[in-house]
Amino acid sequence: MLSENIKRLRKQKGLSQDKLAKLADITLTTLVKIESGANDNPTIKTLKKIADALEVTVNDLLENQPDKPDSD
Repeated sequence: MLSENIKRLRKQKGLSQDKLAKLADITLTTLVKIESGANDNPTIKTLKKIADALEVTVNDLLENQPDKPDSD
C-alpha cells in the first residue's frame, strides 16, 4: 500500500525517482527500496520528507486508496 501510494503520487506529479529523492533529501536507494516494497517500514522522518516533497500528508502515503465504488 505505501509503496503503491508513493509511486502513484510521484507519477501524478511527473517526477522521476531520482528527482523525488532529491526533493525529499533522501537517497535514491532508499526511495527505490520503499517503492519496491523492500523497505516497508521507513522512519517517520523519511515518510515526512517524501510527503513534503509530494505536497501531501503522511496519512495520504499510508492510507488505503480504495477503488471508486460503482454508483447504484
